[in-house]
Amino acid sequence: MSGFGSAVVIGVGPERGLGAALAKHFAAQGLHVFIAGRSAGKLELVAEKIAQAGGRSSAVVADATCETDVERLFDAIRESGLPLAIAVYNVDSNNCAPLLETDSDMFSRLWRQNCLGGFLFGKQAAAIMQSQGRGTLIFTGATASTRARPPFTAFAAAKAGLRALAQGMAREFGPKGVHVVHTIIDGVIDGDRARGQFSRYVSTKGDDGLLKLEALAESYWALHRQHPSAWTQELDFRPFKEPF
Repeated sequence: MSGFGSAVVIGVGPERGLGAALAKHFAAQGLHVFIAGRSAGKLELVAEKIAQAGGRSSAVVADATCETDVERLFDAIRESGLPLAIAVYNVDSNNCAPLLETDSDMFSRLWRQNCLGGFLFGKQAAAIMQSQGRGTLIFTGATASTRARPPFTAFAAAKAGLRALAQGMAREFGPKGVHVVHTIIDGVIDGDRARGQFSRYVSTKGDDGLLKLEALAESYWALHRQHPSAWTQELDFRPFKEPF
């Protein structure tokens, strides 16, 4: 579908973040990209960058945990008349707290943001792609998707749920032409969030110890371009220096 159709990325935040990098890369391939997130200002900045590069985008303010917001986002996609080539659930929210300091509100919020939102988004995307008989749906996971480690147990529980959702959807919708992928980000992304929140840690990793945004975007696009006879269902990413 390169050069025609649309893409949607929810969880678009900082201009130097994975959501924005994916949106810009998809737009560079000729797709009209619907970018969604909770901050209108951040979405406008990313949309401006896409336009400056000659791409096309539509910004939709949406909370991934709000079903009506997600429905409104996909209504806009349907109204565009463009086939949906690729959809990415890139919402990521975390809190650092030992289990005995984790209350039910925190646990529920992390589950809603990292898992429930994936269900709401994935259900809408799958409905469109199933009717088309094609499309790629990617859920962005984390190291915690496969192993829980304190003080991030609540986050891990939510990310493990997202991984299970992706596995179930892959089995249900793969035979219908929908490529469902779960990615595991097993390292620190070289973006605004990391450099702003824990710059000292970032400096110890060095440039080659961080995941490059452009490299990740290229890999997501490569997943979309895979032939259906050799689809990847899960793929992990880490810098070559990262222990695992």
